[in-house]
Amino acid sequence: MKAAKKSQAMSVLRNCPSSPQKMRLVADLVRGMDVQKALDTLKFCPREAARKVEKLLLSAIANWSVKNEGSRVEEANLFVKEIFVDGAGILKRLRTAPQGRAHRIRKRSNHVTIVLGSKNAVKE
Repeated sequence: MKAAKKSQAMSVLRNCPSSPQKMRLVADLVRGMDVQKALDTLKFCPREAARKVEKLLLSAIANWSVKNEGSRVEEANLFVKEIFVDGAGILKRLRTAPQGRAHRIRKRSNHVTIVLGSKNAVKE
């Protein structure tokens, strides 16, 4: 059980000010990929959400290396085991509309969680 926990690392981004739908499009790109391939994919993705997920992935890699001192990231065969996006709080604003009316504007935000796994630990 301890070895399984040591082979996993996670990182969480909370209250990211973009809609969950836009973030899920980027999360679906990297789900199940090797870490290096995922970083390359995110680097060349034109979406703004890709920058935030890339930073989160680098944070998860750093968390893994802290847990596994003395191990190299390249030899561990890390991959994106889980990545999911949940909705967070919504800022509700009013925008003026014609004829004295007002339209409601909902500024959405999200929480992103990423879990890395090691292929070497799965085989053992």
